[in-house]
Amino acid sequence: MRRCAVLISGGGSNMMTLVRDMTGDHPARPVLVLSNRPDAGGLKKAAELGVPTAVVDHRDFPRDREAFETKLNSVLEKANPDIICLAGFMRVLTPVFVDRWAGRILNIHPSLLPKYPGLNTHARAIEAGDREAGCSVHEVTDVLDGGPILGQARVPVLAGDTPETLASRVLIEEHRLYPAVLRRFAAGDRTPIVLSTTSESPIN
Repeated sequence: MRRCAVLISGGGSNMMTLVRDMTGDHPARPVLVLSNRPDAGGLKKAAELGVPTAVVDHRDFPRDREAFETKLNSVLEKANPDIICLAGFMRVLTPVFVDRWAGRILNIHPSLLPKYPGLNTHARAIEAGDREAGCSVHEVTDVLDGGPILGQARVPVLAGDTPETLASRVLIEEHRLYPAVLRRFAAGDRTPIVLSTTSESPIN
């Protein structure tokens, strides 16, 4: 059974979908939900589901990312995860941290990578006149949002969409995609998938 830690910064909606899926015949189990913010709403939700929680407040390490990540590593190493899932964790991780957990960190990003790494993805898709938007799960490397893609889900960009309306539809697909990819990844299968409204299939 694979051990999974989930890192969050906010309400933890993606974290909740992962934790709730890691039951039964799932090849992984949640062993820690960790946040860089003590007021993150997802911490209470995780605790209510019986998952251990921890906080490493980045504000305790002003302008010292190395010290922050040293503490982050210390807490993670006690939990001994096989997989780390970033689920709305709003800190950019250094190459040193990524190298420490190479091949074991997943992230979900609200765009169809390689389009629109970074922030404001929905506004950028609308401004570009894209017909489709969506989300991607990828392995984390030292290139921001640039690791191998493990899965994507697509939604149409509708006439009159705002970043908020588009984000709400993409979030629904995030909640379907991330558990599907984690289940496969935890079983040792890195084959990318596209998750449609009715099925999942390999990326061509």
